[in-house]
Amino acid sequence: MESFSLILAIVVVTALAFDFTNGFHDTANAMATTISTGAMKPKVAVAMSAVLNLVGAFLSVEVANTISKGLVDEAGIRPEVIFAALVGAILWNLLTWLVGLPSSSSHALMGGLIGATIASAGVGAVHGDVLVTKVLIPAIAAPLVAGIAAMLATRLTYSLGRKADGKASEKGYRAGQIASAGLVSLAHGTNDAQKTMGVITLALVAGGAVAPDSDPPMWVILSAGIAIALGTYLGGWRIIRTMGKGLTDLQPQQGFAAQTSAATVILASSHLGFSLSTTHSVSGSVMGAGLGRKGGVVRWSTATRMFVAWGLTLPAAALVGALAEYVTGFGDWGTAVVAVFLVASSAAIWKISRREVVDHTNVNDVDEAEPAGVVTTAMAAVTPPPAGTAADAPPFPAQATAERTPSTTTTV
Repeated sequence: MESFSLILAIVVVTALAFDFTNGFHDTANAMATTISTGAMKPKVAVAMSAVLNLVGAFLSVEVANTISKGLVDEAGIRPEVIFAALVGAILWNLLTWLVGLPSSSSHALMGGLIGATIASAGVGAVHGDVLVTKVLIPAIAAPLVAGIAAMLATRLTYSLGRKADGKASEKGYRAGQIASAGLVSLAHGTNDAQKTMGVITLALVAGGAVAPDSDPPMWVILSAGIAIALGTYLGGWRIIRTMGKGLTDLQPQQGFAAQTSAATVILASSHLGFSLSTTHSVSGSVMGAGLGRKGGVVRWSTATRMFVAWGLTLPAAALVGALAEYVTGFGDWGTAVVAVFLVASSAAIWKISRREVVDHTNVNDVDEAEPAGVVTTAMAAVTPPPAGTAADAPPFPAQATAERTPSTTTTV
């Protein structure tokens, strides 16, 4: 390592702070259904997810290389640019966590990096082809592919289990949920931890600490894995609660199908180097599983709020990143101002969150469920039940709601 300046150290610490927020922001992706069904106790669930996130960080570096070598021009990037990008990503993560809204940490990071890069080196420093093929297209395709896969998997699951004993089937699918949740956690580590690795590697290249086109050093891989694992263990309880009650009602069979489909999509994308959002993939699979059973409910008002947040993530983080980069351009004092602003804003958000504490003791407390909308009712009415499940899936919605029992139904 040739040099390691103060600004480079600040960038590395800030990147690991982002990785930490990424961990607790995305815990819900793997564990919301498992916690809601009671298949695992909340603290045990997040502990398992944390360990598997750490393991997943070591499985591949393809996504890290997409960010460090492909998205922006390394030659035009200073460490201050990356610092500004991380400021935008962290603040978006904290704001959406405060309101319990699942959004993409991945796109927050991409947006912050793009905005700061454009502010520093111009639009030409962003590789548009990589942005389109490995970020934007996967952002649209991932939830659709995961949703369709989950819907088909749900139908197949009900068809294969139509003659199974009810209690035995329920027990088996709860075990399957634990396994599939573990697979999602592993997939999350292979995809999201690598984003921080890529950013740190890009900063090291920009600061002259490592050679251009280098893979992430081992200490970067280890530190990024530990940071995301610690964030995951703390648990993003506010977002887990939202995903655990607001989007759709799932039975264990559907939960298993949703998690398995999402994990498959995420792992495949990591292998190909696509920087997709695990939030998008998991949410799409959950909605697909909800629509895969007659009587399934998707609450489209909740889904719409999520879609709006998804659409705002890239431009909002890009705007903050660009403004932060503008201020850092004034020199060391400008960088200090941005750092103080980040710390003060984070502390203020945390203080506001203490007004209504959500943790492992009350994460499963649910309010009255939102009634199904017109779209859900219409789709449920025309969706044929899987073979042999007429008795399991009564007419939607009143009879189904009345006949479901807490032991076989969870809300995600």
